[in-house]
Amino acid sequence: MKNSAKYIADRIRLMIATKQFQVGEVLPSTRELGQQLETSFHTVRKAYHILADEGLVTSEQGRGFIVERQTTSLDKSDRLEVGAEKMRKLLEELIGYGLDESEIDELFQEQLNFMEWPDRIETCATVGETEELGRMLSESIKKKVGVKSRILTSDQYNETVKYDALFVPVHLLNLFRDFAEIGRLLPIVYGFDPDVILSIVDRAAIETIGLVAAEDDTIPNVINQLKLNIKFKGSFVAGATYGKSLPLFVRDTDLILYTPDSANLVEQKIPERRRIKLEYQISEQSAQTIRAELWDQ
Repeated sequence: MKNSAKYIADRIRLMIATKQFQVGEVLPSTRELGQQLETSFHTVRKAYHILADEGLVTSEQGRGFIVERQTTSLDKSDRLEVGAEKMRKLLEELIGYGLDESEIDELFQEQLNFMEWPDRIETCATVGETEELGRMLSESIKKKVGVKSRILTSDQYNETVKYDALFVPVHLLNLFRDFAEIGRLLPIVYGFDPDVILSIVDRAAIETIGLVAAEDDTIPNVINQLKLNIKFKGSFVAGATYGKSLPLFVRDTDLILYTPDSANLVEQKIPERRRIKLEYQISEQSAQTIRAELWDQ
C-alpha cells in the first residue's frame, strides 16, 4: 500500500541512496511528511523507525530524524537475504500472471537497463522568471510535496540538460516544450498563499502598499500577480534591497509586502504589524502530479 509505513520507508531509503536527502540533513517532520503524503504522522514515524533500525537515520531531541548514512548498515549477506526474499515474492507474482522463465528474464534485463531512473529524483530543477521567483516556487514545492530542486531562470534553457525533471510554471511551458523529449516536464500551477491574500485584503484602511524584493527584475512580476489577486485602489511602491539597506519608501508606507529572499533585512527593521511575507502555494493537482512522478514509482 502506498500509504503504509513500509512503502514510505522504501521510498525514503531510495531517496537517501540517490542523495535526494544528504547525510546530516534533517528529514521532514512526521506531521509535515504525513500531510504531504496524505497519511498519518504515526505511519511516517513508524517508517522513520524502520530506517533508524537499519542505521540510515537517527533521532535527535528537538531536531527530529537526521540522515546518518547514505546506505543501509546491513552487511552483504543480510542485503542478499533481503533481496532474495523480495525477488522470491516478485517471481511468484509474475509466475501467477503466466510469465515463463524467458519472459521473466527478458523483463528483468529490460528493467535493469532502465534502472537509471532513481537518479532522476536527485536532479530536479524549478524554473522562474528570476532566480528569486524560482526559489519561491521551489520552496513551495518542497513544503507541499517534500521534493527539493535547484533553481533555473527562464532564459537558462541550455542548463536543462543537467536535470532529469523540470518543474515549470504553466505560463512558461512553451519555452521548455522540447525538454519533454529528454526528461520529465512537470507543469506547475501556483499562486500566492490564500491566507496571505486575505491578510492583505483585511487591511481596509491602508492607502499605500510597498513591495520589497531582493532582485529588481522580480518586482514587475509580483506587482502584476498582486493586482490580479487584490482590488487595491491605493498606490503600489516597490524597490529592491541594496546591501543592508531597505528602500527609503518603507518609512512612509502603510503595509510592506516582502519576498523570502529579503526577509532577514525586512524583519529586522520593520515591525511585524506593518509587514506580510509573500509566499507561493502550488495547486493540489500540481502536488499530485509531482507525487505520482517522484513518490509513486
